[in-house]
Amino acid sequence: MSELEKLRQQAERWARLRHEQDGRALPEISEFDERALKKLIYELQMSETSNSDEPNDLKSIKALCDMPEPLGMPNDIEKRIYGAIAARFAGCTLGVPVEGYQIADMERIAAGDGTPFPPTEYWHSAVNPDGVQYGVDKRSNYTLSHIEYVPVDDDITYLVLNMEMLKKYGSKYSVYDMSEIWLDILPYACTAEDEAIKLMRNGVPADHAADHNPFVEWIGAAIRADAFGYVCAGDPAAAAELAYNDAYLTHRRNGIYGEMYTAALISAAFCVPPIEAVNIAKRCIPRNCRLRKDIDWALSQKDKVTDHNTARRLIDDRFGRMDTVHIENNVCAVIFALMLGKNDCTQAIANSVAMGLDNDCNAATVGSVTGAYLGIDGVEEKWYKPFNDEVRTYLTGYEKVTVSGMVKDFTEMYLKNKENKL
Repeated sequence: MSELEKLRQQAERWARLRHEQDGRALPEISEFDERALKKLIYELQMSETSNSDEPNDLKSIKALCDMPEPLGMPNDIEKRIYGAIAARFAGCTLGVPVEGYQIADMERIAAGDGTPFPPTEYWHSAVNPDGVQYGVDKRSNYTLSHIEYVPVDDDITYLVLNMEMLKKYGSKYSVYDMSEIWLDILPYACTAEDEAIKLMRNGVPADHAADHNPFVEWIGAAIRADAFGYVCAGDPAAAAELAYNDAYLTHRRNGIYGEMYTAALISAAFCVPPIEAVNIAKRCIPRNCRLRKDIDWALSQKDKVTDHNTARRLIDDRFGRMDTVHIENNVCAVIFALMLGKNDCTQAIANSVAMGLDNDCNAATVGSVTGAYLGIDGVEEKWYKPFNDEVRTYLTGYEKVTVSGMVKDFTEMYLKNKENKL
């Protein structure tokens, strides 16, 4: 990619962010030369419009929320955590071979290799099967006949990272603690996370690592929320607050709210059905922010969401040119998948993948929510038996961990947290 093309891409991302935040017109980037692009990028970086409905600091965020009371102590907590982790890994693994694909492309692949669609079992084949994900696993390792463990992905890796972070620093961790563990064991990242880690390696303080970043309202923080939902199972407000520092490291405004909401959603699902959990979790983000309005819109569409096709059309009609890895459209896709799943884990993750967008991330979240609600006994064995209790990551020093070890660690941390000892 030429330098001019890189500048155009950067300018387009900044312009889209500002357009989404305050409705300003999108410029015709193609008409700008290199000098004009650099000037435009600087102007867009420095011209964020203040919005009192969308603050970044935790105190102001909480003042604009209707935080729910704790829902109680979930029964069978270890089984529920096992269900959440196993179904998260299943949803992610199911989504990776078709991450970001259009529905028509997925339908063609399914028709060609015999995979049911929506995919109620792992894909039978993968495009570019010898391609390598994150420098670790061939794409064929995510398919039905080749899965021998939980293959690597960022959704998997961040859950392990945040587990280790909580074990080391506990529930009082700071954004600086988070940055230390990132610099110690996270070798690389994508989009917002990549921007933050590069800046921190160059000496930028952790609390400023997301200050000038066009990806601050993308999905990256939300995919890191699960650990906080697990250790605060049944207490969605506490889960949202615990997720805040992790989100603040890389995101701002609705990017932060996306992780707080997702942590609260997973926490609530340990006690109530998924759609009820959505209604509870939305109270953990500012009542007038864009994401809260989008969640309310998604809930209002229940009678129109009849299958994955209608769900995707509704999303496309509302969000138009929004990037496919933005937080707002993908949160709505998760809600629609939970509606279509009707408390059935297989149907929920299958429809989540079938909708497209950031479908491996979304199916992982949908798996976490439904698995937390159902427990491991409600997750079909076909989803987790092929994992053989092994998980792969790209974290330095944590390249292989076990599912059973993660269940044990999260259960122990949940119990410590209940006793205020985490």
